[in-house]
Amino acid sequence: MQLTIMGLPKSGKTALFNAATRGHAQTSPVAMGAEKPNLGVAKVHDLRLDRLGAMFNPRRTVPAEVQYVDLPGGAMQDTKGKGITGEHLNLLQRADALVEVVRAFEDPSMPYPEGGRDPQEAVQTMDLELAFADLAILERVVQRREASLRAAKPAERDRIAAEHQVLARLKEGLAQDVPIRQQSITPDEERLLEGYQFLTAKPLLVVLNVGEQQLGEAEALSSQMATRFGGSRKGFTALCARLEMELTQLSDEEEREFRASLGIVESGLQRMVRLSYETLGLMTFFTYGPDENRAWSIPQRTPAVKAAAKIHSDIERGFIRAEVVAYDDLMQLGSIAEARRHGKIRMEGKTYPVCDGDIITFLFNV
Repeated sequence: MQLTIMGLPKSGKTALFNAATRGHAQTSPVAMGAEKPNLGVAKVHDLRLDRLGAMFNPRRTVPAEVQYVDLPGGAMQDTKGKGITGEHLNLLQRADALVEVVRAFEDPSMPYPEGGRDPQEAVQTMDLELAFADLAILERVVQRREASLRAAKPAERDRIAAEHQVLARLKEGLAQDVPIRQQSITPDEERLLEGYQFLTAKPLLVVLNVGEQQLGEAEALSSQMATRFGGSRKGFTALCARLEMELTQLSDEEEREFRASLGIVESGLQRMVRLSYETLGLMTFFTYGPDENRAWSIPQRTPAVKAAAKIHSDIERGFIRAEVVAYDDLMQLGSIAEARRHGKIRMEGKTYPVCDGDIITFLFNV
């Protein structure tokens, strides 16, 4: 899963990137003019994987990973209402989901940038820039489809006309401030649009970056913004990016003690990853063995044969069946042998929809 972090200058997006990846990218004003993105990887902590490791004692345990791209500070600025273009647009288009960092803290030494005087204005500014980028693409594509339609042979005319109709409808919706993710799109139309990588079609997580003194109000602020700006596949959360960044520099024990002193049960980053999974419609299944226990992220309701492909194409190609046990059943019974004895290990075929927490052994022959 790749998440691209974007935000107006001085929003704290690079601090969030450092916190998520335990990185050390510069957050100084000098770094705000940088043109190169910061790249990093975060391990997804999953307590279930820890417990499976204690049960099977493999040589190594491999958590799921999230790749983060920290968009350069100027990407959302100086677009003059034309939307994001060039390499910045490509970085956003390659993302599975977007993380929009919104400044919600006060700091007299860091004046708000133009278009971001308060959280609501910043959300509106960035949402407009994403919409402008999509509209620019749709304008060009619709014009090309109209030209193709005039020159099309009868056998191709219906297909081109149908595609043109869908694109024109999306363009009209965007012009009325309705992002593509909130427009009515059929599964067939969704497949048609995959190649375009429209930004407003992507899942979006808005992270409100609050100050330490606002942590007690973070949940209320998040709910307030979600009520006003929320929608389909658009989530909201609030955290203090600088605090989260500083905590990642502590040892695990020191971090736990500090969070406990603040009354924070779930870290802001764990919450952000969890909400990213929910926004993307992802879930986790597990594989186990003496060499390796591993967590795998897949879309909800993925068929078993496609889950097998996540591991290796040979397993998909030679799929025979999947031996499946639910995580809760295995934890309750204490071992694979006991789960088998109690009939909790099921044999499933290619079309079985994998469930969150399934522990799977794939049988295959190539």
